[in-house]
Amino acid sequence: MSTGTSRGPAEPAGPGPASVRARTVRQASIALGAGAVAAVYLWHTDPHQPGQLLLHCPFKWATGLLCPACGGTRMAYDLMHGDVVRAFHDNAVLLTLAGPAVAYAVGRWLVAGIGGRVYRPRLRARGNAVVLGIAAVWMVARNLVG
Repeated sequence: MSTGTSRGPAEPAGPGPASVRARTVRQASIALGAGAVAAVYLWHTDPHQPGQLLLHCPFKWATGLLCPACGGTRMAYDLMHGDVVRAFHDNAVLLTLAGPAVAYAVGRWLVAGIGGRVYRPRLRARGNAVVLGIAAVWMVARNLVG
């Protein structure tokens, strides 16, 4: 028995597992390739030495203060060369908190994507407050200490 209203074709529930898997592999391959090129360049370019062709922090350029991510390039260089102590000195919070958090999120994305599922990380209000609070305290602390 019909109600008199016509329904259009069913809307797709989202991309199929095969397309999600293919997109994930493609995006991961592009990111891995770009990261490898950047790592090779950084391996041969010591950011601790003046005059290197590297991006400079626009926040530090404009204010003279260190932002929460300042030292990230030096930290990556030191980690690639096995100097964890120096990497910790370059940016302790980025090394101990952001690195593992990003690795976790990327790992979850890869596992879900290869399994044919879409992973959308969500940071709610409390998470935003925690991240911004840590960044603010870190920025103030490292600029006061020197």
